[in-house]
Amino acid sequence: MKRVQLFYLKNCPFCKKALRYIEEAKAAHSELQPIEIELIEESEEPAVADQYDYYYVPTFYIDGVKEHEGGIYPDEVEHLLRKALN
Repeated sequence: MKRVQLFYLKNCPFCKKALRYIEEAKAAHSELQPIEIELIEESEEPAVADQYDYYYVPTFYIDGVKEHEGGIYPDEVEHLLRKALN
């Protein structure tokens, strides 16, 4: 399984949706449940966030590669989680 990182801000409405979509995808698809996601709140961990090249949140990295940045939909979250399985 690949390493997944999610950069977010706690007050960001798009980030809140992304976190909800992750929960919903894992609830609907048992094979996605074992995927662990490292949650990095950029205002609380600026030193970590500054090491990565992104501007908008939520931003997903899979194995160190930026896979998605900005607003997101449920099907995109599921696609990202499935990509982490391979």
